[in-house]
Amino acid sequence: MEQHSHGAGIPLQVRSERSRSVNPSDFPAISIRDEQWRYLPAERLDGLDRELTFFSGSLEGLSLKETTNESCGNIGLPEDLIASQVWALGQVKLIELFNGQETGLLTISNNASKQGLQFLIKNEKFAKNTVILNHVGSGSLAEVIEIDVADESDLTVISIQNLDDDAVITSSQFAKLGRNSRFKHIVVSIGGKTIRLVPTVTFAGEGASVEMLGAYFANGDQHIEHRPFVDHNTANCSSNVAYKGALQGAKAHTVWVGDVLIRQAAEGTKTYELNRNLLLTDGARADSVPNLEIETGQIEGAGHASASGRFDDEQLFYLQARGIPELEAKRLVVKGFLNEVISQIGSPELENELNALIEAKLEGKK
Repeated sequence: MEQHSHGAGIPLQVRSERSRSVNPSDFPAISIRDEQWRYLPAERLDGLDRELTFFSGSLEGLSLKETTNESCGNIGLPEDLIASQVWALGQVKLIELFNGQETGLLTISNNASKQGLQFLIKNEKFAKNTVILNHVGSGSLAEVIEIDVADESDLTVISIQNLDDDAVITSSQFAKLGRNSRFKHIVVSIGGKTIRLVPTVTFAGEGASVEMLGAYFANGDQHIEHRPFVDHNTANCSSNVAYKGALQGAKAHTVWVGDVLIRQAAEGTKTYELNRNLLLTDGARADSVPNLEIETGQIEGAGHASASGRFDDEQLFYLQARGIPELEAKRLVVKGFLNEVISQIGSPELENELNALIEAKLEGKK
């Protein structure tokens, strides 16, 4: 496919045609002229666009094995400079999930700069499991995660970004779904100066389904960016993508770019993607870009929706008319708005903790 230009020579790029390589020299320097970095200036990355060192923080919880990335690459390959630099480190943490394990928590704590970390998560055939990746700390971290969801298996992966105010994280997460498998991917991004997650799903067998959910709260001068991509490359599979965010602060900025591709071979596909943003203060900016490419007319259904707006004045009036103070009314509205996603986590203790963090942000305590 030839590269075309528009306006001041800015290149256009179809999502499915994005370059993929494990070699950092195959990627140009990060620039806002590149569509995938158009909203995120390189200076906010705390050096992650330069050479990385292998992760030196702590990993607590799930049992891990050491391996190399020679066993990786069948699920996804780096699509940007930072992910390729993680790959170049050559070290991988392997998480093997078997039937009967059910739920595992891994706390990833990093306080150093320019760190790289790569995971391979393998869910065996017929297994039903949940993995929670809880990111904390004050450093800058680049991640690459590959997720193998075997035939007839059921896996939930939850990625929580609850970092310190000066922390930076980028995470490229690739999942491949086997025949008749079920995959739920939940993202909750609350703490961190700069957060950028790119979750990608492809299919390796018919009858598979994926649900991708996200909740985020941007405060102060936070930049929170999510770019989910579902590549329907196999017939008779389904996907549902729903991200909801709230913004508070004159410099708060969120970006959601949702891409869904239905290839010619993917007959019988059913898909929908949704993004909703709640703007709590003047100056907050939410960029929302849903994209849908369809190469075959033989599908069950496809659609997308996006909306960003302020509080519903009637809803607030209703609550205040019943004696609820304005701050408490706003807290209830925001909590209800985001809890539609957070309640899908399935851990009451963790859900309560995340809701408490959101309330603290609303009150300006975090």
